[in-house]
Amino acid sequence: MKNLLKVLGISFLFLFFLSPTLAFSKEVIVLTVDGIIHPPHAEYILKGIKKAHESNAEAVIIQLDTPGGLDTSMRDIVKEMLNSHIPIVVYVAPKGARAASAGAFITIAAHVAAMAPGTNIGAAHPVAMGGEKMDKTMAEKVTNDAVAYIKSIAKQRGRNVEWAEQAVRKSISSTETEALKKGVIDLIADDLNTLIKELHDKKVKTVSGEKILKTKDAKINELKMNFRERLLNFLSNPNIAYILLMIGIYGIIFELSNPGAIFPGVIGAISLILAFYSLQTLPINYAGAGLILLGIILLILELKFTSYGLLTLGGIACFVLGSIMLFDTANPVFKLSISVIIPVTIITILFFVFLLRLAYKAHKRKPVTGVEELIGLMGIAKTDIDSRTGMVMVHGELWQAISEKPIKKDEQVIVEEVQGLTLKVRKKE
Repeated sequence: MKNLLKVLGISFLFLFFLSPTLAFSKEVIVLTVDGIIHPPHAEYILKGIKKAHESNAEAVIIQLDTPGGLDTSMRDIVKEMLNSHIPIVVYVAPKGARAASAGAFITIAAHVAAMAPGTNIGAAHPVAMGGEKMDKTMAEKVTNDAVAYIKSIAKQRGRNVEWAEQAVRKSISSTETEALKKGVIDLIADDLNTLIKELHDKKVKTVSGEKILKTKDAKINELKMNFRERLLNFLSNPNIAYILLMIGIYGIIFELSNPGAIFPGVIGAISLILAFYSLQTLPINYAGAGLILLGIILLILELKFTSYGLLTLGGIACFVLGSIMLFDTANPVFKLSISVIIPVTIITILFFVFLLRLAYKAHKRKPVTGVEELIGLMGIAKTDIDSRTGMVMVHGELWQAISEKPIKKDEQVIVEEVQGLTLKVRKKE
């Protein structure tokens, strides 16, 4: 029994003294954000921070590359970072990445801010969302609000407050070496492994007090976006939202013009629902959406009325202008690509030209049902026919017939007109 206790004691000493890293090995959660800061990315980051708290992780590293994004999503992320008990590290990477606009706010809010070589940070001046044009007073209010916010964050994190203010007011931007020199970030790291080594023994201040990071032997847990988050991230692209909107409109129009087709209606309805989700996460300009709708209506009216192309030209003009204005904002990350607008416009024109051609052919096609189908058919006179009456056999049926010129029995006739139950015919030359 004594020998057993001795073995257990030695094992205990080994685990807790000779091999502390084995006993207390922690993890570092790594999140990767590449693209516009919007609700799906905010949800992804907040989920990662929550998981870090649940597992008592050593730190959370957010690898960031963004041109900016929505103010509301950025503030949700920053608020969570400022109230985190787990140290948050923002790493602007890989080489060539940037933390512009909303990305600058998020980087400054980190407990530790790092950048890879060849990256830049800044250009955080607020822009109008929703396509509206801000007047001077409103622009000043929005700018002052953003300045106060970023100054408060910078002061709390001990960063260069003056630089942070100029990043908002004058949209200045700095390279990684300039940012380090000016006290905007804490370190420069070539890659993620180098960053984790640099973080070891670094002291940070969280809401629960000071903490010394122990990342040297920590396990790296790369938390990827799940399928739902990837899907929502994909749908939040302005170009994808625009394409889904067009597919939805085409599908509904085709279903209404061909009741019972089902498939176009189903695809159109699904696309419209997805487009509506995308549009609610983006700064949509309702004037642009209205012009697109007006353009579609004018193209539909061309199918109903003869305008000699005027309705078509008006519809195309409204469609193109509306597409350009749909996300008409000073922020380039929310602008539609012209390489998307042009093909979609051409497809829309071809779509309605195709429908117009079908409608024209249907209008010109000879009727195949009803009395109208008899006009132009050939028949045989069964009796002599004059202006009074006679009998003819047309389409296998016996009809009463009249003629302006006399027609002899058994002569071939052509139907010119249908007058009730009497056919007006002429002799076939």
